[in-house]
Amino acid sequence: MRIIKKKEIIDNNIRVNFFALIFNSFFFIGFIPVASGTFASAFSLLPFLIKPFNDIFVLILFIVIFFIISLFTGKSLIEKYGKDPSIFVMDEVIGMWLTMFVIRIFFSDILLTDFVIGFLSFRFFDIVKIQPSIYFDKLNNSFGILMDDVISGIYAGFASSLLIYLIKPIL
Repeated sequence: MRIIKKKEIIDNNIRVNFFALIFNSFFFIGFIPVASGTFASAFSLLPFLIKPFNDIFVLILFIVIFFIISLFTGKSLIEKYGKDPSIFVMDEVIGMWLTMFVIRIFFSDILLTDFVIGFLSFRFFDIVKIQPSIYFDKLNNSFGILMDDVISGIYAGFASSLLIYLIKPIL
């Protein structure tokens, strides 16, 4: 696990267009030198403050669109900054949204504690990496970077849903 990540430039001749940079760094959150993935995961919860974003159909639409855009725009970041660059945090955003998507499938009303559980669960599965996340993590391309967190997000969503189900009677 890398808490403090150096932004290394592998190939200074590679030009990354501004859209690819701002999109995949999630509005430059990826440039935060300490725990940029954790910050991206936390900030990815902000759209849930907008009511339509909580609709599962709207949410899955955003997940698919962002995945496809990142899949094609992330290549230049990898070429310039190397394998799984620290500034590429769109994978954490998509993984966190998938976690909340799975939770939302099981629960119609999501409480603040559910967001906290989902966030902590996603960070756990993103760091621990259970198969097939390990397989995708070893791929040196945008698809591998994204799929690693997609798998972690799905695991986190189911684990969170189970935990929420078990503690709901207590709350």
